[in-house]
Amino acid sequence: MQKAKILISASIILGFIGAVGSASADDRFISRFGPDDQIGAANYLSSDVTLAASKLISKGKVYSLGMEISRDTPAFAPRGVAVTVFSPGQSGNKTIGSNAGTYNDDMFTGWLGVGTQIDGLGHLGDHHTYYNNNHAEDMVAATGLTKLGIENVPPMATRGVLLNVAAIKGAARLDGGYVITLDDIMAAQKAAGTEIRKGDVVLIHTGWLDLVGKDNALYGKTEPGIGLEAAEWLATRGVVAVGGDTWGLEAVPHEDPNAFFPVHVKLLAENGVYILENIVTKDLAADRAHEFLFVLGQAKLKGAVQMIINPVAIR
Repeated sequence: MQKAKILISASIILGFIGAVGSASADDRFISRFGPDDQIGAANYLSSDVTLAASKLISKGKVYSLGMEISRDTPAFAPRGVAVTVFSPGQSGNKTIGSNAGTYNDDMFTGWLGVGTQIDGLGHLGDHHTYYNNNHAEDMVAATGLTKLGIENVPPMATRGVLLNVAAIKGAARLDGGYVITLDDIMAAQKAAGTEIRKGDVVLIHTGWLDLVGKDNALYGKTEPGIGLEAAEWLATRGVVAVGGDTWGLEAVPHEDPNAFFPVHVKLLAENGVYILENIVTKDLAADRAHEFLFVLGQAKLKGAVQMIINPVAIR
């Protein structure tokens, strides 16, 4: 991991720890879907929403929205991943069984918040209080979350909308730290020729992901992203998830440089809106594909906070 990334991450985390107090009820975090709700804005998904989205398919073109992940993939420090391949019981060119069979197996070691990922509703909170007023002492365990785990997230098959903010700003890539405003969102929505609706997954193209493999240090040090006003507006529209081609969706540094990922808190804890990070949007942007069927079914690892994903868009 790059030294700069480790330093910025450490300073943010230390600031967060210093601000933490005792968990308490917070009216901002009460779910409109009831006291037992664990899926938030995914409640807006329905068969009608899926059927309407399926009618957007006219060409049958499928886009992979997930990035390739390896030991070299830059990530928010101290995250990283590694795959180790074994050929059990076959050292010395040994084979198995009467047919001389052989096989390889693999072991994954790493963090689930690397590369293209979905942030679950138990990821970010305020004073150890998370979505639907779930408190850390009641749900956070070393063996996994007992509430708001990623296994609760239902499959998503809904309308996806691409907002190409880089294009409306006349740039191939937005600058690090650029705060995407509500005016930017409205302008990109107009350029897309559509309107954000309840049940949508909104993806934002900034061009930032193009830095991976070219300038990993800059990629991880800062990023453009949405501000609080834009996040609030998207949540009020009833979107299921907001994603972008950046590692943290929101601007880093934020409008308030001392705040700890406030857009995450706004979307996840206050509104139950999922966050999708490192989404590969460049092919959609190149094809000016602004509406499509978005499909995601993450691995249901019980108690996980987040998950590496490879969603697809179909148009």
